[in-house]
Amino acid sequence: MKTDAIKELQYIEAIARVKKIKGFYIHLIVYLVVNLMIVFINIQDLDVGESYFKMENFFTAFFWGIGLASHAFSTFLPNWIFGRNWEEKKIKELMEKEKSEKWE
Repeated sequence: MKTDAIKELQYIEAIARVKKIKGFYIHLIVYLVVNLMIVFINIQDLDVGESYFKMENFFTAFFWGIGLASHAFSTFLPNWIFGRNWEEKKIKELMEKEKSEKWE
């Protein structure tokens, strides 16, 4: 019985992980499409002899890119900062703390 519950929990976690990965790829596609449109519009607005390489042409891509990178880290390296079982350990710790406070 316990193994069925564990398998179901693993299945639910796998579904959540797949949704996070899908969300990241959708974010990446939107990032690419929007930034390509911005590049196209900026190129159309250039005067003859004017350089495209100005700071204002890269603000959106740069700052949105930082957000995209953080999304990638949270999706593909979720255990990088907190370790593999950090959440489980923290939950057990908080449950034990609550349990000991109830009886005091």
